[in-house]
Amino acid sequence: MPLRKPSDPKPQISQVSPHAAIAGGELQIRGKGFAKTNRPRVMIGDVGAPVITGSDSFVIARVPEGATAGELVIESEGQSSDSWACDIGVLIADGLHPVANPAVDSFGNIYTTFSGSRGQKVPVAVFKVDLNFSMKPFINELMNATAMAFDPQGMLYISSRHDGAVYQVSPTGNMSVFVEGMGVATGIAFDQEQNLYVGDRSGTIFKISPSRQIFVFATLEASIAAYHLTFGPDGYLYVTGPTTSSFDCVHRISVHGEVEVFYRGLGRPQGMAFDEEGRLYVAASIAGRRGVIRVTQERRADLFLSGPGIVGLAFTPARSMVITTTNALYRVDAGIKGRPLI
Repeated sequence: MPLRKPSDPKPQISQVSPHAAIAGGELQIRGKGFAKTNRPRVMIGDVGAPVITGSDSFVIARVPEGATAGELVIESEGQSSDSWACDIGVLIADGLHPVANPAVDSFGNIYTTFSGSRGQKVPVAVFKVDLNFSMKPFINELMNATAMAFDPQGMLYISSRHDGAVYQVSPTGNMSVFVEGMGVATGIAFDQEQNLYVGDRSGTIFKISPSRQIFVFATLEASIAAYHLTFGPDGYLYVTGPTTSSFDCVHRISVHGEVEVFYRGLGRPQGMAFDEEGRLYVAASIAGRRGVIRVTQERRADLFLSGPGIVGLAFTPARSMVITTTNALYRVDAGIKGRPLI
C-alpha cells in the first residue's frame, strides 16, 4: 500500500455543512487531502462516523448513534486533520412518539408526548423532562396528545386530534377541557393578546378568545398529517401542513386572516420556532436533505441541522435547541436564544 510522503500535507477541512446534526444526520465535508489512495476515516469525538461517499476533496459522513462530542476529524493514511467544531445532538429520551414541537416552560423543563396511533390509548400521554434530564410521566388520561403550548400564567394547553378538544393543564398536572369541537385538532399557538389559535387539519384555523369565544380565523388546504402553528415577530401566524406535494410551503396569516405564502420549496414541513433575531426554523427537508431548515425574513433558506425523522423543535432558556423525532428527544447546544412565545 502506498504511504503518504512526509512532505504530503495532512488532510485539511475547509467547510462542514450543516453546522449541527443528530444521530442519523449527514455532514458534508469539503477540503483537500482526504483520500489520495484510500477511503478516508471520519471521527466525531472518539466515535467513527460511516462514510457515505468520499473523494480527495469531498466527504459525506453519517453521524453515528452515541456520538456526542462535537470535534470532527478526518484521518487519511496515518495523518489527521485539525478538528472542526460541530454541534452534535445529545439523546435525552427515546421510546416516545411526538408528532409536533416539544414545549418548554419558563424554568426550562421540557414536555413531550407519546401520541400513539389514532384512537390508541397509551399509558402515558405527556412526559416531563426536568433540568437534570430526568423524564417522568406528567399526563396519563389523554388520547392522542398532539400539540402543546404554554400561556403566560404557566398553564399548559394540549390538543387532541382524537376528540377535537384542547385541554388545559396546571403545573401540578390537573387537567380540564378548555375548548371542544375543533375538528381534527392539531397545532396550537397563543398571540400577544392571549387568543389561542387551533389548527383543524381538515382546513380551518380557529381563534379562541380568552373568554373562550370561538371564531373561524382562516381556511387553508387540508393537510394529510397536521397543522403546525407559531407566531412570528411580525405578528403573523405561521402555519405548516404537509400535503401530498414534495414542494410544500410555509404560510403566514395576517391579523385579519389574510393568507399568503412565506416560503415555498420544503418537503414535509412540520414543527417551527423563531429565534430572537426573527429567523424561522422548520422541521422539513430541502433539496433532498432532511433536518431543520432555517429561513431568514428575507426568505433565504438553508439546512441548519441534519437528521432523520424530525417533527418539531423548541428553544430553551439555556439557549439550547430541543429536537423531537418520531421516537426520541435530543438536545443540541446551539447557543441560540429563542423568541419568547408570549
